[in-house]
Amino acid sequence: MTASPVQAGRQQRYSREDWASGFGNVLHERSCWLDAVEGRIPMELQGTLFRNGPGRMERGGRWVHHSFDGDGMILSLAFGDGRAYLRNRFVRTSGFVEEERAGQWRYRGVFGTRKPGGVVANALDLRLKNIANTNVVDWGGRLLALWEAGLPHSLDPVSLETRGEDQLGGVLDRGESFSAHPRFDPGHQGEPRMVGFGVKTGPTSTVRLMEFDGTGQLVADQSRRFSGFAFLHDFAITRRYAVFLRNALRFNPAGYILGWKGAAQCLSSRPGQAGQFWIVPRDGRGEVRIIDAPEGFVFHHVNACEEGDTLVLDSIHYSDFVSIGPELDFRQVDFDSLPAGILKRCRIDLASGCVSTAVLSGRCCEFGMVNPRRQGLPARYGWIAVAERAEGNDPLQAIEKRDFDTGACLCWSAAPRGFVSEPVMVPRPGGRAEDDGWVLCLVWNGARRASDLVILDAADLRQLAVLKLPLAIPHGLHGSWSPRHSQPEPA
Repeated sequence: MTASPVQAGRQQRYSREDWASGFGNVLHERSCWLDAVEGRIPMELQGTLFRNGPGRMERGGRWVHHSFDGDGMILSLAFGDGRAYLRNRFVRTSGFVEEERAGQWRYRGVFGTRKPGGVVANALDLRLKNIANTNVVDWGGRLLALWEAGLPHSLDPVSLETRGEDQLGGVLDRGESFSAHPRFDPGHQGEPRMVGFGVKTGPTSTVRLMEFDGTGQLVADQSRRFSGFAFLHDFAITRRYAVFLRNALRFNPAGYILGWKGAAQCLSSRPGQAGQFWIVPRDGRGEVRIIDAPEGFVFHHVNACEEGDTLVLDSIHYSDFVSIGPELDFRQVDFDSLPAGILKRCRIDLASGCVSTAVLSGRCCEFGMVNPRRQGLPARYGWIAVAERAEGNDPLQAIEKRDFDTGACLCWSAAPRGFVSEPVMVPRPGGRAEDDGWVLCLVWNGARRASDLVILDAADLRQLAVLKLPLAIPHGLHGSWSPRHSQPEPA
């Protein structure tokens, strides 16, 4: 598969069959060397791309109701000396091991997957299986597979073997959760930090904000209580603040308790009601600011920064909460009937409490990031996964580089038969320009029913290399870059 940088706005539509073919069931764990089949891997690219997502989608002839219920599988691609070494391993959670031995589902899924036996077998069974399928980060000597409703799982950073649940050195209690979306402070407090959170929700919600130094030691810890139910998947940081957007949702657990819905299917929007920004001082001092947010729904934020007493927050907004009902097949989703994710900028005046919102791009998008050295600072450039056509809701098939100062953008396209995942921007060692580096992206190649890894120049989105993976990796979730060198000795 080849593609080249183009200006955004082409109108070619995708093949539903190609897109749906990206939801397979991974059957193999592999370890092998890879070379580029097109172009060359940059010699300066030294480190490892880690990526997480659902891998086990079927057991005993029964498929998950939604791909988000699939068991987590870690992919690592270790780069060095112009080559790459691939590994993939399932996260062997206790639930995964139990169900693999049984050859069938024994736990219900948050997004609607039922265990065998119908409603009667599922009613009143409120156990959650930690599926460790959402993100993977390398921090403080730990490689952690993350799922926001449970504890992290620690993995061997080279072999990817599962070591077990990790309480982060006793920071977390048994049964406590840790966000699947930590943020990485490049040095606002004088040192790099990982900033994460956990939520206990109900009629009131408690958010615990934790910060860890580069050795993995807890250096800041605070808990704040809020009224009302909170669904928080992501957040953003600035030098002084952690910024949460609590979406205006209601949770009616009746269908979950009675066994015919997953917990996530019990969420619904509250039309006409605004969400809230929860602005938490990172130093733990002072009161939390609660400010009304625009209507709609946000899964992911791109970045935030401070301009005096104004917070600037770039996020992907939907007009409504998106859910897959109990009778729908996730592989047959009608994209035209669902709201598109739109990139918007909110400016939050802390003095007055006023919020202004501007559309940065009307093109359907998700999974955006800035240069990690600019996390929490003003950033000129962002890289984001976008749909191929300029308007409407479609699967993500292209990577866009956006200049936030001028509004100009470049777009690398994998269409018509390729589908992109979250782009990961890797700064060039020693590089000074904000866009000096590479963008790594896992692409589902509908033509060969397998996955490719594409390396782009972050400045102009030139395609530098394509690696054909010997795996069909399902459409996934999040990943990260680590400077850790985890290649074996060449054969």
